[in-house]
Amino acid sequence: MTIKIEMLRAFAIVAESGTLAEAATRLGRTPSAISMTLKGLEEHLGQRLFATDRKNRLTPLGEYVLDQARRELQQFDATIRAIEGFATAPQGLIQVAAVPSVAGMIFPQVVGAFLARHPGVSVEIRDMDSVSILEALTRGRIDIGVAAPAGPVRGVRSVPLFSDAFGLIMARDHPLATRSAPLRLADLGAQQVLRNELSDRIEAVREATGTARMSALNTLTLTAMVRGGQWVTVLPSTVIEIDPERLAFRAFEDLGEHRQVDLLMREDRVEREEVSDFAAMVRAVDWDQRARRPGA
Repeated sequence: MTIKIEMLRAFAIVAESGTLAEAATRLGRTPSAISMTLKGLEEHLGQRLFATDRKNRLTPLGEYVLDQARRELQQFDATIRAIEGFATAPQGLIQVAAVPSVAGMIFPQVVGAFLARHPGVSVEIRDMDSVSILEALTRGRIDIGVAAPAGPVRGVRSVPLFSDAFGLIMARDHPLATRSAPLRLADLGAQQVLRNELSDRIEAVREATGTARMSALNTLTLTAMVRGGQWVTVLPSTVIEIDPERLAFRAFEDLGEHRQVDLLMREDRVEREEVSDFAAMVRAVDWDQRARRPGA
């Protein structure tokens, strides 16, 4: 038997709702049909997915399958939307993704101007982390990415846009935001620090935050926790563009690291005119001015 996408969808909805009846209603099927689908999936895997017949508690395998199913369903549904969008747009669809700290800087300005110039083209925009953007680009799921790759990627063409300094991101009312003395990495020892994937690339920051017990992979999660005032994190300066009213940035006196943000496109894909035009409009943004922040 082959595991089909609708089997994963049925399992995920049952796991999330906790009952066959509710899942059947949401899927427009009968409870017995859903039950047979789950039975077939469990027989194929050779293990139970639910710890009880009531379907309200998952086994360890069930937890793992649910996590994988959610990811696959999210991507599958996004792919279907993209196909349908491309088919219904008079002149096609372009898909663009940017890291959250940059998305707000370019999408309102560039997308509005692009749509005015190309009224028959639809645009799908996403904010994603750099790793996810590179994966989506290499798999052909997006046309353009704006991200901070860790290094060159085969098959991906990079055009530098700007660089911004790493420093401390904190709530605007945090004591370090207004302290007159210069900020040094050693000051992190007395703070509740959230580690993250970007700053963990920097050896000096890893050493300064080596005892930190909390980490977060998602930039929006990081900034949400920092806004609460208890936590701080080390990120590039333009991250405060996510919420400039409540976030503050200060550079470290003893840290000179910068993040390089690039425009990314696949080398092996024939560029459509509208994709080339969107990329040109992104390059035309005054990045030096947009990325310049006080204290950077």
